Amino acid sequence: MSTRPLLCVTVTAATTAELRQRRDAVTEADLIELRLDTLADPDAAGALAGRRRPVIVTCRPTWEGGQFAGAEEERRRLLQDALTLGAEYVDIEWKAQLDDILVQSGGRRIVLSFHDFKSVPADLADIASAMSRTGAEVIKIAAETSRLTDCLAFLALQKTVGPSQRKVLIAMGEAGLATRVLAARFGSAWSYAGDLRVAGQVTPSALLNDYHYRSVTAGTELYGLVGSPIAHSVSPSMHNAAFRAAEIDAVYLPLPTVDPQDFITFGGAMNVKGASVTIPHKVSLLERLDHADPVSRSVGAVNTVRVREGRWDGRNTDVAGFLSPLQERGIGVRGIRAAIVGAGGAARAVAVALASEGAQLTVHARDRDRAGDVAALGSARVGEWPPPPGSWDLLVNCTPVGMHPDVGAMPVPAAALTGRFVYDLIYNPSVTTLLQHAAVAGCETIGGLDMLVAQAREQFHWWTAVRPSADVMRGAAVKRLSEFSNDANHVI
Repeated sequence: MSTRPLLCVTVTAATTAELRQRRDAVTEADLIELRLDTLADPDAAGALAGRRRPVIVTCRPTWEGGQFAGAEEERRRLLQDALTLGAEYVDIEWKAQLDDILVQSGGRRIVLSFHDFKSVPADLADIASAMSRTGAEVIKIAAETSRLTDCLAFLALQKTVGPSQRKVLIAMGEAGLATRVLAARFGSAWSYAGDLRVAGQVTPSALLNDYHYRSVTAGTELYGLVGSPIAHSVSPSMHNAAFRAAEIDAVYLPLPTVDPQDFITFGGAMNVKGASVTIPHKVSLLERLDHADPVSRSVGAVNTVRVREGRWDGRNTDVAGFLSPLQERGIGVRGIRAAIVGAGGAARAVAVALASEGAQLTVHARDRDRAGDVAALGSARVGEWPPPPGSWDLLVNCTPVGMHPDVGAMPVPAAALTGRFVYDLIYNPSVTTLLQHAAVAGCETIGGLDMLVAQAREQFHWWTAVRPSADVMRGAAVKRLSEFSNDANHVI
């Protein structure tokens, strides 16, 4: 068996015949988990008939997060039949106390599983130790996470159960993605992929194509995106494509973070090499770093972190990234009337950028005190809310209003779009409702994808000393955005 973690794809269906069809349609798996508990006519022999790949047969009861609501004796019979008929593995729940099956098999071909769909239990190490003493060939432990640092309990389990015990360790939920992609680092025999979104599964395509699961080892370097929410982000697609093009052994993951300390603790334990930082941590993370560049200090926000030998350094690439699309279009901003909409970390970077180029700045936000803080960065004034018609030449939207999934929202009324240029920092969708209305009003428009690519290239270069291709990053971003568009048309 390969020393690298395998890929197990979970297959569900309404009937046994449909389960076989879906099973045989899977082409990228090393193992296929057949979920009998979702079937109206559960039948181990029918599920196993004609299989071409190794399988795990699972019949999860409702009390363990599954859908089987029948008698326990019937469920026991299905699992025993699967074992007798030669299933490569049969998954039985530790809480079910199916000791007779364990004894009959001598533990061979048994995946002994434990699930907690509420949280990571405080006695997880004791549970793992007790499960490893049963003699089961593989122990599987899965628990729901609410923060990145919850993953560290699974990292510690490697010492509890030892390297000789085959195991699968899964932190469920968005915060647990690292345990799925970095299965090798967590000592897992395989990782699960599929459509069980309630458990935090990602699709086989995402695991293989986005995160390059087959090439991820225990030594693969970890980078990521720190923020919340970040499910809409295309940064993982861009950076992973750049790592692959540069042949760098690294992976970039979304790291949904509840607060700066959550990320710093996780990052230190997981040896994170670098991260992009987005809403809402650009300001709060700055003061937790060992050093930050002058631009970050001037802006009062950081969007990039690099960790080397325990030293946490920060940079702000938003300033250069924001100016790049304007420069590429030959739009000079010296003396131009620029209206900044918003007062968050992005607005601060834009204020510093435009002030450095000599623009006349006005900051517009519902919170005048916060607008005043941003205005002070660029010798600007605080304007009315919303920006009055005829008061600006360049309008920059620095708010998340109009971002996926609330794509119909507008940060300012359409009647206010009377200037020459409208620059929306939102990139998902690539053409926002604001930009659509601005184009109709005769404004020249700039989308956030141009800035995103420019600042991401600066991040990548700072981390790796390699200047990535803009086309590679843009192509990956556009592809991911098209997938978001397809998802929007298909409710999931």
